Amino acid sequence: MSSGDATDRGPGRRGKVDRILDEYDLEGVEEELVEGWTREGADRRSLRDLAAYFNKQLLAEVLDRHGVGSVATDVETVYRELEGEGASDGSRTRTHRQLEREGVDASSLLDEFVSHTAVRTFFRNRDVSRPDGDTDRVATEAGHIQQLQNRTAVVTEDKLESLDETERIQVGDFRVFVDVQVFCEDCQQQYDVTELLEARYCSCHSP
Repeated sequence: MSSGDATDRGPGRRGKVDRILDEYDLEGVEEELVEGWTREGADRRSLRDLAAYFNKQLLAEVLDRHGVGSVATDVETVYRELEGEGASDGSRTRTHRQLEREGVDASSLLDEFVSHTAVRTFFRNRDVSRPDGDTDRVATEAGHIQQLQNRTAVVTEDKLESLDETERIQVGDFRVFVDVQVFCEDCQQQYDVTELLEARYCSCHSP
């Protein structure tokens, strides 16, 4: 979780995204976040996509404020190298040094980048939600996951029986259970995937 993501939640509360919007005067970004989250169809953007979009807008603003020249020619590349996404340690270090020479504190800038969790909090604080059909999507995906679990259990049972029958292994009467667990690194809690989908949130975001 990025620094400052864990803020008070609920209508009227301010989070990290709000603070940065105000502090850096990122005009139009709030509207883009809401529109990207609530739009219909395949063009709808995920929380992670919107977090990356937000961070790139912040990066562009910081570079512009510092009058950064050549290093700012490709915000996408600078962002990837700062985040370490597919970038080598050497290229990331070079980008950090370039920014430092231009007066940009790269480490502090990274701390200002938001996570998808912060973007979710931003929407919850505004009571912004996706269309009702999104709830049906949760139920649909839960069904798909259950089918995969059942299929995995059946295939595993068949393989074990075959190995047992050919005396490659020895096992008594058995049953196969497939248990998918989800561990949230933010709240350090582990959940059964079905229970998590039924609740629709983890401890980080409990009302």
